Amino acid sequence: MMSLSAARDKLFLDKTENTLVQLFRYTFVGGFAFVVDFGTLFLLTEIFHIHYLLSAAMAFILGLITNYFLSIKWVFSIRSIENKKIEFLLFSIIGLIGLGLNELLLWIFTDLILIHYLLSKIITAIFVYLWNFIGRKYLLFNNK
Repeated sequence: MMSLSAARDKLFLDKTENTLVQLFRYTFVGGFAFVVDFGTLFLLTEIFHIHYLLSAAMAFILGLITNYFLSIKWVFSIRSIENKKIEFLLFSIIGLIGLGLNELLLWIFTDLILIHYLLSKIITAIFVYLWNFIGRKYLLFNNK
């Protein structure tokens, strides 16, 4: 049976290719990136009075950059692309697809279904989170 410290190390410290452990870590990374994204969305929309869709795009980009650096440092141990510029470009393309999904779903939930934009953002984030993890795990950070 695994000791508590060994389990802690496996979840938080050791490099791993275990998809469930990566998903666990990605949830923390995604959560932190979401706080950056959500906070920026609120700040730009409510304080600076920028339209929520433009605010959402700018906030998403800040969340993307946060997510990239935390993902390569803590979540994914294998990097299938050696060139860091190309890796970031592909990471960003996956994120831009996520941004498109984010904007589309945010618009649908807010303008068509008439849910408040901040609640719409929370619902949308779940879909984008799943897309981003799956895309990044299987396209960028695997040994196959």
